[in-house]
Amino acid sequence: MALSFTNFNAVQFPRLTYFLNYINLLTQDAIFMQYVLPNTLIFALVVGPCGYILSFFLAWSLSQISKVPRTILALIIYSPSMTSGVTMAVIWRIIFSGDRMGYLNNLLLSLGWISEPIQFLQSPDFLMPIMIIVALWGSMGVGFLAMLAGVLNYDVSIYEAASIDGIRNRFQEVFYITIPMMKPQMLFGAVMSVVNTFQVGSIGVALSGTNPTPQYAGQLIVNHIEDYGFIRYEMGYASAVSVVLLCIIYGTSRFARRLFREG
Repeated sequence: MALSFTNFNAVQFPRLTYFLNYINLLTQDAIFMQYVLPNTLIFALVVGPCGYILSFFLAWSLSQISKVPRTILALIIYSPSMTSGVTMAVIWRIIFSGDRMGYLNNLLLSLGWISEPIQFLQSPDFLMPIMIIVALWGSMGVGFLAMLAGVLNYDVSIYEAASIDGIRNRFQEVFYITIPMMKPQMLFGAVMSVVNTFQVGSIGVALSGTNPTPQYAGQLIVNHIEDYGFIRYEMGYASAVSVVLLCIIYGTSRFARRLFREG
């Protein structure tokens, strides 16, 4: 954080500039305000909640089946999160390759829906949706396992008592019993989802093969930090962007804690 108040290029001694980096970030950095910040918020607001809801839905669905198929399916669902983002992007680059050998282009051409291959990963119209798909595919990590453990550890007698008290269907069971009982696991899953989503940065660069991404369509805050910190060596400015990212993560994590706080 101290470096964010300096002009530091990793060679010369840091020179104190006070709040100049933050002022430039908010008033002079058009790329950050026009592309990076909106992209990051859109990406986080879609991948975070959707991945979180999907984790809960899959965990609850797996709890309804027997142990052996549940274990196998849980491993299949969790396995993408164990693979690095770069490896996942390589797999998806084959699917969305911009030539006739790409699986999606080959399918669309064979169906006659397009006449020429589409450059999916170089198009600003397609890059962000593809990034969201890849991120959701790999988002079933520790939060998913925490929710699955929470669902499997509930007391069955509570549901039996609830049916006597007027609970008539699965939706009412989930809304009035399962979710309140799983607050600790859901809070952990929410915080992990927020932190992981905002820290994702390699997907867009690995998919497109460039940093910055084409027309900044997939440029996120983490990419902006890497650009200024490790390409331009403007360490002071990169530190200021990092502090902004830290504040965003802290604020959203606090919101998640308030949402699932007891009482």
